[in-house]
Amino acid sequence: MRRRSLCWWWWWCWWWSNRSDALNTRSSAWPLTLLFVGFVVYASFYPFTGWRFQGVSPWAFLLAPFPQYWTGFDLISNLVGYAPLGFLLALALLRSGWRRGAWLLAVCLSSLLSLSVEALQNYLPMRVPSNVDLALNVAGATVGASTAWVLERLGGLRRWGQFRADWFDPDARGGLVLLALWPFALLYPASVPFGLGQVAERLEAVLRHILAETPLLEWLPLRSQVPLPLSPLAEAFCVALCLLAPLLMGYADMRSMVRRLVFAALFFFCAVATASLSSALTYGPVHVWSWISPQTMVGLALTALGALVLLALPRRVCMVGMLLSLAVSLSLLNRAPASPYFAQSLEVWEQGRFIRFHGLSQWLGWLWPFAAMVLGVRAVVRQSSRL
Repeated sequence: MRRRSLCWWWWWCWWWSNRSDALNTRSSAWPLTLLFVGFVVYASFYPFTGWRFQGVSPWAFLLAPFPQYWTGFDLISNLVGYAPLGFLLALALLRSGWRRGAWLLAVCLSSLLSLSVEALQNYLPMRVPSNVDLALNVAGATVGASTAWVLERLGGLRRWGQFRADWFDPDARGGLVLLALWPFALLYPASVPFGLGQVAERLEAVLRHILAETPLLEWLPLRSQVPLPLSPLAEAFCVALCLLAPLLMGYADMRSMVRRLVFAALFFFCAVATASLSSALTYGPVHVWSWISPQTMVGLALTALGALVLLALPRRVCMVGMLLSLAVSLSLLNRAPASPYFAQSLEVWEQGRFIRFHGLSQWLGWLWPFAAMVLGVRAVVRQSSRL
């Protein structure tokens, strides 16, 4: 018995040592998977109010007849919504050394999440659980996990690992995750194009509500007058700084000037495409270029000039420049009032088909700059300790 236990112990040590290199590999798949799980949960339970027991078994929807009323948007969102989750989960498992069973485990975990979400929706009067939604979610997760499995079989994951090692710094995981989230944060309408982190008015209103009828309200630094809108030059400068911050974050993770130049070209394409998509979703396809103004064009031109001038900056200086850009842009944004067009766009997002997504994209737009500041401070402190 003792010899048998010893054999099992040696087998476990051999198995763990073979997986240790894969487990120590810094991958962005796990953080992205956890963030996407949060996205699914948020979109499924928003607005998180009205929880109550409605006298129905949470599993009754499994045997219920097909729903009579459905839309193409619901079908596509349920199918496409879980495909990235299955892909990211399978990718994270494969990158962690789970060569066998990664596909099955990714599909099972995604299906379990969908089943739990549909069951809990029984306690929300604004949500209707459906076996069709569950089937579409499982199908989407299966497609995503199968895509990751096929890419692994074809050597795509190995090539991506080599590409990442050639292009990015080994400590680039946090920066890559934030850069991947940046376009999604831009989808929510902003009072200034590309302006993320405008939270002063909302935060002031929340604190005023919490501290109402208390002596602490007098300590709250409330604005005594309506803030003046940004001048055209200040708005152009703010647009440039808002774009320069994620650009410098990407520069800090690149290994050479040529790679930084390629990244800058892709960055500007992504910024223009995302801003156009946000305008199309808010006002309709006819107004896809409504975000463009003289101030925005000047800001884009200044950013393009800065992208060329700052190509040779060291990684630590890039992070410091990112922190300065974020600090100044947040100061300008939070001193400016929201425009009437901004309020109109919020009404569009807070109604209809965007009701499940506007809250999450709003939080991304609020918190992205502050998460980038935390990442930048940590990177600067880490590199300072190495000197």
